[in-house]
Amino acid sequence: MPPPDVIALFGPTGVGKTEIAIALAGLLRERGERPVAVSADALQVYTTIEVLTGAADAGERAALEHRLISFLPVDATFSVGQYAELAHSEIDGLLEAGNRPIVVGGTGLYLRAAISELNLRPPPLEGIREHWEEELSRRGAPALHALLAERAPWAAAKIEPGDRQRIVRSLELLDSGELERPDGDSELWSDAVRHPTLLIGLMIEREQLHARIDARVDAMVTAGAEGEVRRANAAGASVTARKALGFEELLAGDVEAMKRRTRNYARRQLTWMRKLAGTHLIDVTERSANEVAAEALALWLRGAAVTGRGA
Repeated sequence: MPPPDVIALFGPTGVGKTEIAIALAGLLRERGERPVAVSADALQVYTTIEVLTGAADAGERAALEHRLISFLPVDATFSVGQYAELAHSEIDGLLEAGNRPIVVGGTGLYLRAAISELNLRPPPLEGIREHWEEELSRRGAPALHALLAERAPWAAAKIEPGDRQRIVRSLELLDSGELERPDGDSELWSDAVRHPTLLIGLMIEREQLHARIDARVDAMVTAGAEGEVRRANAAGASVTARKALGFEELLAGDVEAMKRRTRNYARRQLTWMRKLAGTHLIDVTERSANEVAAEALALWLRGAAVTGRGA
């Protein structure tokens, strides 16, 4: 089988996705390929909080061109539907130009949206979002989470009481009659893709992952993440931008809380990865980025791919 059109790297925060993508790009160039990374991260789209979100820095972008990072002002809202449209355009355009897209991300829904045709939920009816945002400001996230638990316990069970954006979105969808029950999620875990895709899931031993996360957070703080957050807050950061890991925690000056939240998020990322159809798992524990990239290249050359077609 020929190598698949698209390579996708998914894994928890701190696993080293960007470094591995850059190493893989180098190996692909040796074979005459022109790799370009397409980010599948919900928060790296924002400018001015690049340290906080872990977006590829100037040196990393010089080593591998990255698309769909650092293009949106911090006061703008953003949805997975908007992202899907942009990602499809980028991937299709890269393939038409003879480039090799490497989709790199840690937001499971965004990765699925990039490589598949999802029947994404519509925006809320006029006025509903404003109503629930006002209620959020007045009553707080835990109270709205309790309300959601009364009205749609299956939805509330998947959302943390402090997750402001997802609580509001679920209440919007509930009022719009669009909130799906658990059996409506099957589309997310199908093997339907827009182009033949090698989907690689990066695994790592838990204690090493936690150590990497702690070191990553410390490095972000040293590099000025807290200043980024305070400036973004003063600039009117949107509800979606404020969802960035550590935003609220650093506003409160609580670095340890940021580490805990990041570890919890990494656990959810690993849960997503285990459910993604057709994923080829690579254990990166005690291995260099070059070693992992070489294994990924071997899979690509072998033609390992998810080949199901979307609608």
